[in-house]
Amino acid sequence: MPELPEVEAARRLARRVAVGRRIVGVWCALDAIVCERVAPDRIRRALLGRRVTGVGRHGKHFWLELDRRPWPSFHFGMAGGLHAPADPGVRLVSHGARGGPGAAWPPRFAKLVLDLSGGRALAFADGRRLGRIRLREDPRTTAPISALGFDALDALPAPARFHALLTARGAPIKAVLLDQGFAAGIGNWIADEVLYQARVAPKRRASSLTRVETRRIRAAIRLVVGTAVRVGSDGDRFPKGWLFHRRWGKKAGSSDARGRAIRHDTVGGRTTAWVPALQR
Repeated sequence: MPELPEVEAARRLARRVAVGRRIVGVWCALDAIVCERVAPDRIRRALLGRRVTGVGRHGKHFWLELDRRPWPSFHFGMAGGLHAPADPGVRLVSHGARGGPGAAWPPRFAKLVLDLSGGRALAFADGRRLGRIRLREDPRTTAPISALGFDALDALPAPARFHALLTARGAPIKAVLLDQGFAAGIGNWIADEVLYQARVAPKRRASSLTRVETRRIRAAIRLVVGTAVRVGSDGDRFPKGWLFHRRWGKKAGSSDARGRAIRHDTVGGRTTAWVPALQR
């Protein structure tokens, strides 16, 4: 599933391609699931002729800010993505796949294609139909974004506040980190990497954590999310010592970069990779 770094990469792509340009053409698929029963004609009327003035993001959601409301808001679901002609698009680090310049346009499984002034274009595609395109007067203050917790990149709470928020929860720390109502943007691999870097076991109750441990978790969120965003969500450029490179596939006998055994359990309903010799 695309996590915050991939969505931030999409936001930056949209900003680079679309801001300051007018939407001169709109094609929208007849897909009542992805578009939440909003007719293509309504989406076309809302967007056609509007100028893109900015691109916002909160957690795993992003939206285009236009010179007239409503604004289109997007969520990638499990496999959605944003694309532009002759641009590699947003890489899904968990998939290890990348489109390339010269790929067919519009992309396969396109749900919305925006033609922009100056010959630019953007497309939202989703083969699994778990993503969403919504029209909102103000995405940030409207469901589902209004129900999200702090943004894990832009709004990490101060250490004392972060400690209070965590220790008020009785669930396993892995489940808390995955709860978008707690921290918006942290998904499965990021949660595993954060806990690996912080040396905290995923099944530990959040309420049991010490101030030292919550400071380590907070620092690890800043490190992991910030690093992934800085390298454009390109997993090949993540630090070689990260658990990320060795966590996939539940391989028997897998180990981290120092040879410590990786264990796979289910925590918070998700497959969880961790290193018992390190994480307590």
